[in-house]
Amino acid sequence: MEVLISRHAAGEGPGYFAEFLDRHAIPYRVIKIDKYETLPASIAEFSGLVFMGGPMSVNDDLPWIPRALDLIRQAAAADKPVLGHCLGGQLISKALGGAVDANPVHEIGWFEVKATDTPEGRAWLNGLGSEFEVFHWHGETFTVPPGATRILENTTCANQGFVIGKTLALQCHVEMTAHMVRAWARIGAKAIARPSATIQSAAQMTAELDERIQRLHRFADRLYLRWMQNLT
Repeated sequence: MEVLISRHAAGEGPGYFAEFLDRHAIPYRVIKIDKYETLPASIAEFSGLVFMGGPMSVNDDLPWIPRALDLIRQAAAADKPVLGHCLGGQLISKALGGAVDANPVHEIGWFEVKATDTPEGRAWLNGLGSEFEVFHWHGETFTVPPGATRILENTTCANQGFVIGKTLALQCHVEMTAHMVRAWARIGAKAIARPSATIQSAAQMTAELDERIQRLHRFADRLYLRWMQNLT
């Protein structure tokens, strides 16, 4: 069966995650919400669900959001894996009883996250160390829903990642490619016009980019491999 990937903006596609799936010969289908494609009503024909990022809020009155939340709940009930990146992680949180609201600050650029010292954190991140530089672009964040465990955190956004069953929700972006970082810096120029402690300039976020992307992909590989084990 295929992995369903929900894309919500043209520039926020699966990126490195698609490369990972191709490398492991895992079939997938991308539903392009930004092109008015419709999510299916059932998860029956899919081995897992993946939700990418997007500029909208999960609290917006958009016609596709209730369907996405329903699919996540279906997957949880059927014990099928779900993966969320940024907006996708927020969708998972909301679907499973959490909440999404403004973060105290916007996080845009490369910032570190830390692994929590929990059995779940060790299971998903064992052997990688405890601190990782990842990419961020968000102004909202999620709470950890009932029954879930936080596995990633930092000082400016407490909830950077949680797991519940076979599901992984991320506030950060581990799917980035060098092309995506450059494109986002260009498209989002207004959002980064006034750099701060938590908002990097285009020059800052593209500095040493190839090395940063290589490190990010090693981190992503660990998470994606762990998630992949649950596909049926």
